[in-house]
Amino acid sequence: MERLQKVLAQAGVASRRQAEVLIQEGKVQVNGKIVTELGIKVDPEKDRISVKGKPIQKEGKRTFLFYKPLYVISSMADPQGRKVIPDFFRHVPERVYPVGRLDFDTEGLLLVTNDGELANHLLHPRFEVEKQYVATVNGVPDESSLEQLRNGIYLEDGLTAPAEVRMIHKGDDEAKIKLTIHEGRNRQVRRMCKEIGHPVKHLIRTRLANLTVKGLRRGEYREVSAAEVRQLKKLLSGERNRKKQK
Repeated sequence: MERLQKVLAQAGVASRRQAEVLIQEGKVQVNGKIVTELGIKVDPEKDRISVKGKPIQKEGKRTFLFYKPLYVISSMADPQGRKVIPDFFRHVPERVYPVGRLDFDTEGLLLVTNDGELANHLLHPRFEVEKQYVATVNGVPDESSLEQLRNGIYLEDGLTAPAEVRMIHKGDDEAKIKLTIHEGRNRQVRRMCKEIGHPVKHLIRTRLANLTVKGLRRGEYREVSAAEVRQLKKLLSGERNRKKQK
């Protein structure tokens, strides 16, 4: 059972907020009866749902791997008129939305989907989904600084979980390091690097769980295969089972 406005949004009728307005205006029927209560739950597989007299069509679930360029907002709309996710998915008939956010000044992998269950699992902290980044930082961190990142950094919102960290390039006045984390704090990688005295100059997210940006250029996307989705859900299920055993 799911909230009616969520079912309408997943069917591509409107955004969830717009769906709430349709319900409140008495334009939605469930099993032939007008519904105006926002909290009502329905079974999208069994209940007959219509909007303005027309039955809704259940959308097939689709998931895309998108290489978000710099200076694109990980949102469906922006009051300032900046580029947003729908600008890149105009030819996809389903209403897909980004899973989580990738900062305005960060590029790289972002999942875009209409699979609400998958999105919720990827975002929930208990699943500890791995996220890998390549950060170009000012200066060249020494081994003790990298070890601080590995062990956890005290930030204003608490100690970060241990991270996998590896130096992949040293320059004269900058370095590239690869970091793998499983938390989703706001601007976490940038704050961690700043805390050790090596602010980030450029940041790319290269991997999320079993998915990578390999083969994609900035602004491109590809549909995630059924096999990849199954593998991703298997990873999430395995993590959940390990949590239960602890």
